Amino acid sequence: MKTPTWKSLIMSIGFGVLLTAGCGQNDPPSVKQSRAIAAENMQLQKQLDRSYAQIENLKEQYDQELEKRQKLLEKCQQERDQWKAKSRQSVRDQVKSVLDSVMADNTRLREENARLKAQIEKLQK
Repeated sequence: MKTPTWKSLIMSIGFGVLLTAGCGQNDPPSVKQSRAIAAENMQLQKQLDRSYAQIENLKEQYDQELEKRQKLLEKCQQERDQWKAKSRQSVRDQVKSVLDSVMADNTRLREENARLKAQIEKLQK
């Protein structure tokens, strides 16, 4: 509800309370009592207005904090994605390095094997 609606509701309730309280009495309320009640109503209205202002302020702070945390979350997700990509690339590089080493050793061993076979064949003749 909007603030003016709440204000009118509070004023209506206050007016209804005044009327109800006055119905049970035979004597009309004194001017002094009426002024005291009116002053109290005004004080309560001011307090209600301050409460509404405080609620709006808290809502703004909440929205700002929510936006700040959303940005932080997005930043963290981007960093996570970057680390994943770096990790994958590092694994690829390591696998390639090991594979290159194995292939080089394999080639070297095949050449050595062929050379040794040739020596054995030469010795057998």
